[in-house]
Amino acid sequence: MIYRAECQAKLNLFLAVGPRDASGYHPLRSVFQSVSLADRLTVETGVAQGEFLCHDPAVPSENTLTKALRLFREYTDVPEVRITLDKRIPAQSGLGGGSSDAGRLIAILQEITGRRLSEREQREIASAVGSDVPFFLVGGRAQIEGYGERVTPLDDPDPLPWYVVVRPPFGCSTPEMYRALDRFERPFLRFGHELVVNDFESVAPWGCLQLKAALLAKGAREA
Repeated sequence: MIYRAECQAKLNLFLAVGPRDASGYHPLRSVFQSVSLADRLTVETGVAQGEFLCHDPAVPSENTLTKALRLFREYTDVPEVRITLDKRIPAQSGLGGGSSDAGRLIAILQEITGRRLSEREQREIASAVGSDVPFFLVGGRAQIEGYGERVTPLDDPDPLPWYVVVRPPFGCSTPEMYRALDRFERPFLRFGHELVVNDFESVAPWGCLQLKAALLAKGAREA
C-alpha cells in the first residue's frame, strides 16, 4: 500500500530566545505558522527491504525520518517500508522541513500499524526527533514555549495573509547565532500583539538586513 502526504514548511512569526539555562539549552517563545511550501512524502508497505530515497544530496541517509521510524518501532511493530522524500523545502533554511517530514511520518505510521498512540507518546517521539517536531503534530498557527514541547494552537487570522519566503544566497550557522546572542544581555520578550519579531535579527548577517529593507521598500507590511 502507498501513503502520500504533504509536509508543510513553517515560518517563525515571533521568536524570543531566553538566556541559556542549566540544561545548556535556550528556552524559546515563538509563534509558528504553517505555509503552503511543502515536501512530498511517500511511504510504501509490502516491500522486501526497508529503504530511504531522496534526490537531494543535502539530506543525509540518517535523518529525521529514519530517526522517527526507529523511535516509533519502540512502541509497536512496523513492517518494512520504503520512504521516498521529494524535497522542496530548502535544507538548513529555518523553515522546518526535516521536522515537518518527521511529524507527518508519525501520523502515517499510525495508519500503517493501526496503532493510535496517545498524545503523550506522540509528543515523546516528536521531542526526541527534534525540538520543532511537536508543532508539526498540530500544524496551522501555534504558540510555542519551552524547548518546543509546549504547543498551544491559535486561530488563523481572518483574512489569511500572504507570505513571501525569500532565501538569501548564504546560510547562517544556528550554533554560531546562539553564541552571538549569548554575548549580549537582552530581555526575554513575552508574547504580545506584535508579530514578525525575531531575536536573531540582532546578530544576523548584514545581507539579511539589506534583504529586509528591500522587502519593506517594495511594499511588504512586515519583514
